[in-house]
Amino acid sequence: MGGWREVGEKVRAVRAEVLGFAVVGACAYVVDLGLFVWLRGAVGLDPVCAKALSFVAGCSVAYVGNALGTYRERAAGVSRLRQYGVFFAVNLVGVLVQVLCIVASHYALGFTSQRADTISGAGVGMALATMVRFWGTRTLAFGVRPSGRPAGEELAAARRARPGGWVEPVGPVDQGRRGSWTG
Repeated sequence: MGGWREVGEKVRAVRAEVLGFAVVGACAYVVDLGLFVWLRGAVGLDPVCAKALSFVAGCSVAYVGNALGTYRERAAGVSRLRQYGVFFAVNLVGVLVQVLCIVASHYALGFTSQRADTISGAGVGMALATMVRFWGTRTLAFGVRPSGRPAGEELAAARRARPGGWVEPVGPVDQGRRGSWTG
């Protein structure tokens, strides 16, 4: 019956990951929308500039929330700049998915009403983009380290090897340090 226990643990882990990803995404969405409305209204920026700035802010909030929360174990010992770059690229692909849904609905299928555009972009497009973002975030941005091992695996192995939480450096990012406190 150990196999069922492992399956249950994996399901709980994925459920916690999805929940963390969703909470972080909701916070980032609020920042994106709030900043867009403020920049568009009170500040008076044009819509494209306002959206570009609000997207970068929302993407940054999502990265920080995922790096320090949902994927903190996987984020340890990896270049934050590289992670952010990959995370940002994944989010750009998500935006492209949403835009392509609008293009397909509006121009290819002929559904040209505002309601149809909203459903295709903010409904269908957002659902598909969220799946792309989840996969890209967990696989590409916070997935496998340059060593080929999953990011959290090296840190977990180091913790098991050194009781008390003090670990020796792992990987090129930590070179030059004597050790790091992990617990």
